Amino acid sequence: MNEEYIEIQLEEEPIELCKLLKVLNLVEGGGQAKNLIAEGYVGVNHEICTIKRKKLYSGDILEFDGELFQLALTEDATPVERPAEPPQSEPSQAVPQPASQPAKNKRKRTKKPKVDEKTGRRPISFG
Repeated sequence: MNEEYIEIQLEEEPIELCKLLKVLNLVEGGGQAKNLIAEGYVGVNHEICTIKRKKLYSGDILEFDGELFQLALTEDATPVERPAEPPQSEPSQAVPQPASQPAKNKRKRTKKPKVDEKTGRRPISFG
């Protein structure tokens, strides 16, 4: 597969995904960027990304509107170490609870009077 990348030079890293789309003028504004990300129109490193403020670093690949962008640092920029990603663990199976346990008691609320008996007005709470 022949993939051509458009190289993007970053002066500092990381950069948030929604901000990168705005800086590259791929969207009209931040709201549009966040909507497109949430709806799954943006890919990061060949996977669909729905995290609006995902931190991108040099070496990452952004996919948008059929174009591929590869992020790189400028020569005078200092690289930042990526945070370690947590290992992907298999979802644990839920342990069924015995039916003999009673349901947890909800905290009982005291009802406040809706109307004061003397004045006929509702009480005001300041905190």
